[in-house]
Amino acid sequence: MKLSTSRALAALFVAAVAVAGCAPRKSVKDQSTADASNAPVQREGDSAMAPAAETAEVDIRTGDFTPIPDLAPVRFAYDAYSLSEDARAALKKNVEYIKAHPTTGLLVTGNCDERGTIEYNLALGQRRATAVREYYARLGIPAKTIGTISYGKEKPSCHESTEECWTKNRRAETLMRKSPGGGVRDAKSGAR
Repeated sequence: MKLSTSRALAALFVAAVAVAGCAPRKSVKDQSTADASNAPVQREGDSAMAPAAETAEVDIRTGDFTPIPDLAPVRFAYDAYSLSEDARAALKKNVEYIKAHPTTGLLVTGNCDERGTIEYNLALGQRRATAVREYYARLGIPAKTIGTISYGKEKPSCHESTEECWTKNRRAETLMRKSPGGGVRDAKSGAR
Protein backbone atom coordinates (compact mmCIF):
# COMPACT_ATOMS: atom_id res chain seq x y z
CA MET A 1 0.00 0.00 0.00
CA LYS A 2 2.87 2.38 0.79
CA LEU A 3 4.37 1.86 -2.66
CA SER A 4 1.18 2.91 -4.46
CA THR A 5 0.75 5.90 -2.12
CA SER A 6 4.33 6.97 -2.87
CA ARG A 7 3.71 6.66 -6.60
CA ALA A 8 0.50 8.65 -6.29
CA LEU A 9 2.30 11.40 -4.35
CA ALA A 10 5.14 11.41 -6.89
CA ALA A 11 2.66 11.69 -9.77
CA LEU A 12 0.84 14.50 -7.96
CA PHE A 13 4.15 16.33 -7.39
CA VAL A 14 5.14 15.98 -11.06
CA ALA A 15 1.73 17.26 -12.16
CA ALA A 16 1.97 20.24 -9.78
CA VAL A 17 5.43 21.15 -11.09
CA ALA A 18 4.24 20.85 -14.68
CA VAL A 19 1.24 23.08 -14.04
CA ALA A 20 3.35 25.67 -12.18
CA GLY A 21 5.91 25.67 -14.97
CA CYS A 22 3.20 26.35 -17.54
CA ALA A 23 1.56 29.19 -15.63
CA PRO A 24 1.30 32.35 -17.71
CA ARG A 25 3.86 35.00 -16.85
CA LYS A 26 3.81 38.66 -17.65
CA SER A 27 6.25 39.30 -20.43
CA VAL A 28 7.48 42.33 -22.30
CA LYS A 29 5.17 43.06 -25.19
CA ASP A 30 6.57 41.92 -28.51
CA GLN A 31 6.50 45.33 -30.06
CA SER A 32 8.55 44.30 -33.05
CA THR A 33 5.42 42.82 -34.60
CA ALA A 34 2.70 44.66 -32.70
CA ASP A 35 4.06 48.18 -33.05
CA ALA A 36 5.00 49.42 -36.48
CA SER A 37 6.78 52.41 -34.91
CA ASN A 38 9.55 50.02 -33.81
CA ALA A 39 10.55 49.53 -37.45
CA PRO A 40 13.07 52.05 -38.73
CA VAL A 41 11.72 54.92 -40.76
CA GLN A 42 13.79 55.44 -43.87
CA ARG A 43 14.21 59.06 -44.68
CA GLU A 44 16.05 60.87 -47.41
CA GLY A 45 19.73 61.06 -46.52
CA ASP A 46 19.72 58.01 -44.22
CA SER A 47 22.28 55.34 -44.95
CA ALA A 48 21.02 51.87 -45.83
CA MET A 49 18.44 50.93 -43.24
CA ALA A 50 18.65 47.15 -43.52
CA PRO A 51 18.17 45.34 -40.19
CA ALA A 52 21.35 44.56 -38.31
CA ALA A 53 22.20 40.93 -38.98
CA GLU A 54 25.30 40.98 -36.77
CA THR A 55 24.65 39.51 -33.35
CA ALA A 56 28.20 39.45 -31.96
CA GLU A 57 28.84 42.25 -29.51
CA VAL A 58 32.00 43.93 -28.31
CA ASP A 59 33.33 42.44 -25.06
CA ILE A 60 32.08 44.79 -22.37
CA ARG A 61 34.11 43.14 -19.62
CA THR A 62 37.41 44.47 -20.88
CA GLY A 63 37.28 48.18 -21.12
CA ASP A 64 36.61 51.41 -19.38
CA PHE A 65 33.36 52.79 -20.79
CA THR A 66 32.82 56.47 -20.10
CA PRO A 67 29.71 58.64 -20.26
CA ILE A 68 30.17 61.33 -22.91
CA PRO A 69 28.11 64.50 -22.38
CA ASP A 70 27.68 64.91 -26.15
CA LEU A 71 25.90 61.53 -26.42
CA ALA A 72 22.26 62.08 -25.54
CA PRO A 73 20.28 59.43 -23.67
CA VAL A 74 17.01 58.36 -25.24
CA ARG A 75 13.73 58.02 -23.35
CA PHE A 76 11.05 55.36 -23.67
CA ALA A 77 7.34 55.20 -23.01
CA TYR A 78 6.10 53.15 -20.08
CA ASP A 79 6.49 49.39 -20.67
CA ALA A 80 7.90 49.97 -24.17
CA TYR A 81 11.13 49.61 -26.09
CA SER A 82 10.24 51.11 -29.44
CA LEU A 83 12.14 54.21 -30.54
CA SER A 84 10.14 57.42 -30.84
CA GLU A 85 10.88 60.03 -33.49
CA ASP A 86 12.65 62.12 -30.82
CA ALA A 87 14.78 59.13 -29.84
CA ARG A 88 15.73 58.46 -33.48
CA ALA A 89 16.72 62.10 -33.95
CA ALA A 90 18.90 61.98 -30.82
CA LEU A 91 20.52 58.73 -31.96
CA LYS A 92 21.31 60.23 -35.39
CA LYS A 93 23.14 63.09 -33.64
CA ASN A 94 24.93 60.54 -31.47
CA VAL A 95 26.06 58.69 -34.61
CA GLU A 96 27.54 61.91 -36.04
CA TYR A 97 29.54 62.34 -32.84
CA ILE A 98 30.61 58.67 -32.75
CA LYS A 99 31.81 58.78 -36.36
CA ALA A 100 33.79 61.96 -35.64
CA HIS A 101 35.34 60.42 -32.50
CA PRO A 102 36.40 56.83 -33.28
CA THR A 103 36.51 54.46 -30.35
CA THR A 104 37.26 50.81 -29.72
CA GLY A 105 33.75 50.18 -28.50
CA LEU A 106 30.40 51.46 -27.33
CA LEU A 107 28.17 50.28 -24.51
CA VAL A 108 24.43 50.89 -24.58
CA THR A 109 22.77 50.59 -21.17
CA GLY A 110 19.06 49.89 -20.83
CA ASN A 111 17.25 51.26 -17.79
CA CYS A 112 13.72 51.17 -16.38
CA ASP A 113 11.70 52.94 -13.73
CA GLU A 114 11.08 51.36 -10.33
CA ARG A 115 7.76 49.72 -11.21
CA GLY A 116 7.72 46.02 -12.05
CA THR A 117 9.77 43.06 -10.89
CA ILE A 118 13.53 42.87 -11.11
CA GLU A 119 13.35 40.15 -13.76
CA TYR A 120 10.78 41.97 -15.87
CA ASN A 121 12.75 45.22 -15.81
CA LEU A 122 16.02 43.46 -16.68
CA ALA A 123 14.36 41.96 -19.77
CA LEU A 124 12.77 45.29 -20.74
CA GLY A 125 16.04 47.17 -20.20
CA GLN A 126 17.83 44.68 -22.46
CA ARG A 127 15.24 45.18 -25.20
CA ARG A 128 15.71 48.94 -24.92
CA ALA A 129 19.49 48.63 -25.19
CA THR A 130 19.15 46.23 -28.13
CA ALA A 131 16.75 48.59 -29.95
CA VAL A 132 19.35 51.37 -29.71
CA ARG A 133 22.19 49.03 -30.79
CA GLU A 134 20.22 47.90 -33.85
CA TYR A 135 19.39 51.48 -34.81
CA TYR A 136 23.05 52.48 -34.52
CA ALA A 137 23.94 49.54 -36.78
CA ARG A 138 21.35 50.67 -39.33
CA LEU A 139 23.00 54.10 -39.30
CA GLY A 140 26.43 52.68 -40.09
CA ILE A 141 28.08 51.92 -36.75
CA PRO A 142 29.49 48.35 -36.91
CA ALA A 143 27.27 46.22 -34.66
CA LYS A 144 30.28 44.19 -33.48
CA THR A 145 31.64 47.34 -31.79
CA ILE A 146 28.49 47.89 -29.72
CA GLY A 147 27.79 46.04 -26.48
CA THR A 148 24.58 46.09 -24.50
CA ILE A 149 23.69 45.65 -20.86
CA SER A 150 20.50 46.02 -18.87
CA TYR A 151 20.51 47.56 -15.43
CA GLY A 152 16.74 47.21 -15.12
CA LYS A 153 15.67 49.45 -12.27
CA GLU A 154 19.01 49.22 -10.43
CA LYS A 155 20.58 52.50 -11.66
CA PRO A 156 17.94 55.22 -11.56
CA SER A 157 18.93 58.74 -12.50
CA CYS A 158 16.07 60.11 -10.38
CA HIS A 159 14.91 58.70 -7.04
CA GLU A 160 11.40 60.11 -6.56
CA SER A 161 8.23 58.09 -7.15
CA THR A 162 6.67 60.52 -9.62
CA GLU A 163 5.81 60.26 -13.31
CA GLU A 164 8.37 62.97 -14.12
CA CYS A 165 11.09 60.97 -12.37
CA TRP A 166 9.97 57.64 -13.87
CA THR A 167 10.20 59.22 -17.33
CA LYS A 168 13.84 60.12 -16.67
CA ASN A 169 14.62 56.57 -15.56
CA ARG A 170 13.11 54.89 -18.66
CA ARG A 171 16.18 55.45 -20.81
CA ALA A 172 19.07 54.03 -22.78
CA GLU A 173 22.47 55.65 -22.49
CA THR A 174 25.49 55.30 -24.76
CA LEU A 175 28.98 55.13 -23.27
CA MET A 176 32.27 55.06 -25.17
CA ARG A 177 35.32 52.96 -24.40
CA LYS A 178 38.43 54.94 -23.80
CA SER A 179 41.05 54.43 -26.47
CA PRO A 180 44.23 52.57 -25.44
CA GLY A 181 45.99 55.86 -24.66
CA GLY A 182 43.40 56.75 -22.04
CA GLY A 183 40.89 58.95 -23.82
CA VAL A 184 38.41 59.07 -26.63
CA ARG A 185 40.35 59.98 -29.77
CA ASP A 186 39.17 62.86 -31.95
CA ALA A 187 39.23 61.62 -35.56
CA LYS A 188 39.94 65.03 -37.04
CA SER A 189 42.72 66.30 -34.81
CA GLY A 190 43.96 63.07 -33.26
CA ALA A 191 43.58 64.71 -29.85
CA ARG A 192 42.04 62.97 -26.89
